[in-house]
Amino acid sequence: MWNLSLYIVTWNVSTKYPDTLKLNELLDIDLHYKEKRLPDFYIVGLQEVNANPHTYVSSFFKSDPWVQKLKELLKPLDYIVAKTEQMQGLLLTIFVKRKHLYHIREIESEYVRTGFGGMWGNKGAVATRMNCYGCSICLVNSHLAAHDEMLEERINDYQRIKEATNFSVKFCKDIYDHDYVFWFGDLNFRLFNHYSGNDNYSPQEIRQMIKEDRLADLIKKDQLSLAMCEGRAFSELVERLPQFPPTFKFVVDSSDYDMKRRPAWCDRILYKARSKIIKNCSLHLEQVSYKSHPNYDISDHKPVSSEFKINSPDDDISQLVIKFNPLTVWNNSEDNEVEYILPPNFVVGSADWIGVYPENFTGFDEYYGYEYTETAGDKPEPVERTVKINFSASIDLPLQGNFVFLYFQSTGMRGYSSMLGVSDPFPVIKRCPSPRPDTID
Repeated sequence: MWNLSLYIVTWNVSTKYPDTLKLNELLDIDLHYKEKRLPDFYIVGLQEVNANPHTYVSSFFKSDPWVQKLKELLKPLDYIVAKTEQMQGLLLTIFVKRKHLYHIREIESEYVRTGFGGMWGNKGAVATRMNCYGCSICLVNSHLAAHDEMLEERINDYQRIKEATNFSVKFCKDIYDHDYVFWFGDLNFRLFNHYSGNDNYSPQEIRQMIKEDRLADLIKKDQLSLAMCEGRAFSELVERLPQFPPTFKFVVDSSDYDMKRRPAWCDRILYKARSKIIKNCSLHLEQVSYKSHPNYDISDHKPVSSEFKINSPDDDISQLVIKFNPLTVWNNSEDNEVEYILPPNFVVGSADWIGVYPENFTGFDEYYGYEYTETAGDKPEPVERTVKINFSASIDLPLQGNFVFLYFQSTGMRGYSSMLGVSDPFPVIKRCPSPRPDTID
């Protein structure tokens, strides 16, 4: 049995860039590092990421500035990006300790638009699922309809996301088919009870109650809590009620509430573990922390984080790892033949591929080149078999540093992907090509 820790962050960044922002406190890194208990996963869900046309197009060729900033912080701690998915301003990124790579399978992302009747992605959700040490995990980052009076639209958004999110993994088609579900984001629920007529607090009254630490009285007006109790939205999940002040709405570059809006707990993290026994092991989920980070003031929202501990049975999936025969050296001037070994009864996926990566890669998008395997559709064999594949001479690798091959099993563009093997590091040389016969005197 494995015990894993997940650290989840949600933040509406109001189209701001991280620039010189220090994110150590947001990820609680200094405390974790001091106590020698860095989490196994960092999961960061952002809303209102700057998605102007230039930024959105450039994201196809390089990491979003927020992902890049997080990479710079987490790379020295040996984390890599297992998955990042963006739908306009919604961004979900999963960082994982390198040692867990072999045990993550069937990573898949889907997104649902709910803005303008489902035509626009300014609102909606990005969801990513994966298998890890024998259990299934689903992560949902969402941004629901805004404004006090839009409660019904928020509830409809939730229902739309729940019904329209469909994965291709068998037995985990829907969000709630998973062993563990974490749903977070700018859910936009406000302190306003539409059943109570004029019995609602003004922005000034709410601010005064916050100063007096009367949060227990305020939470009684929380639309999300009421919707959960009534079974109208998010009732499948649970939440530890916030013990921190409302995270919206602030004057940018300050910690003062903007009195043009009623302060509210818009930014939330909810969770669920299935009542299930796997290999005589009951699933267990513990919420270690749930807090806001008021020192960050670039947005009108304050970020919120929560750390969880879960358990999962080890199902020995490491036996499925693809093995590579050692490559002595890669020659940039010619084709390179690579050999890898398929385990017994291995089924090659319809879009399996092998990528060439720097040895210390920090994300699966950092390949220099790739080739699709040529054995898709072959019948699995009961014994190991060695397969050869040629990489084109057009793949020109830097002459500095070492490189590795990664084998990915994939079902296609929107299907799931699993990293099943990594080679030993190899160097690169560039030698002059052999002369052709017609050039010899």
